[in-house]
Amino acid sequence: MKKMTLKMKEIPKADRPRERLIQYGPSYLSNQELLAIILGTGTKMENVHQLAERLLRHFEGLQLLKEATIEELIHIKGIGLAKAVHILAAMEIGKRIQQLRTIDRYVIRSPEDGADFVMEEMRTLNQEHFVTIFLNTKNQVIHHQTIFIGSLNASIVHPREVYREAVKRSAASIIVAHNHPSGVRLKTA
Repeated sequence: MKKMTLKMKEIPKADRPRERLIQYGPSYLSNQELLAIILGTGTKMENVHQLAERLLRHFEGLQLLKEATIEELIHIKGIGLAKAVHILAAMEIGKRIQQLRTIDRYVIRSPEDGADFVMEEMRTLNQEHFVTIFLNTKNQVIHHQTIFIGSLNASIVHPREVYREAVKRSAASIIVAHNHPSGVRLKTA
């Protein structure tokens, strides 16, 4: 027996993701509903809700979806290049918003402050990253940058790379940090 798939226009307006977002706000929607809005349409065989649900199941939720490549996405039935691009763009905007902070006001007074500054950005990385935080004379962050990306368990960087950026930024001091992809701990120096 053939499975019946409701088209979006056949779903009551009150149950459609866009209308629910307008009425209740984005925080009220599930991950599936938000992804359905990004996807826009389903396929001939499944509506956009079902496609979004299948996509989330395939990646076991948002954590792995945010790391998906365009190649991984387009290999999923129903996800073409345009939908893959929409998903990647939405994920990148989310990452960038998460990384926003008032850098010119962030003051580092302790090693914990330095770790807190980079922790959220570094905790989910799959490779070791060597990051430098550049400070002015008031210990305010003027810039931070990944200097080197290593392997799963090693990060080798030459001091000239660190100091080149420090001189370029006229930094009064620097903090260097690297992550452990296992998530066990973050070291700062």
